[in-house]
Amino acid sequence: MQFIEYAIAMTDYERLAQRLKLMAHPERLRMLDILRRSPECVCHLEALMGRPQPYISQQVRLLHRAGVLQSEKRGQNTFYRVSNPEMLAWLSQVLGPVPEVERGIHRPLPDCVCPKCQRGPVLL
Repeated sequence: MQFIEYAIAMTDYERLAQRLKLMAHPERLRMLDILRRSPECVCHLEALMGRPQPYISQQVRLLHRAGVLQSEKRGQNTFYRVSNPEMLAWLSQVLGPVPEVERGIHRPLPDCVCPKCQRGPVLL
């Protein structure tokens, strides 16, 4: 009986380790911090983080497949946000809560061509 309990616990440890690995990468952690504040598209993340599109897409794909991000298609753009409540709680513990005044606010960037940046500040 003890072996079965240990096996169940190992499954939990593996799941927790996978979540920690997602957060252990500095750029992914930065991306998660951005996406917990406001849904953003790849081109906006690219401009904000100063990284090339393939790199951003690779990190987004990894987080999306892990069930951390949710996507929403708007016209030609796909916007991503942190949708996993457990990950949101972890991010709040690690990075602190998102200030109320920053929730849902999109900050336009001059180098971004996404529709939200072309319209100016947008409350989401």
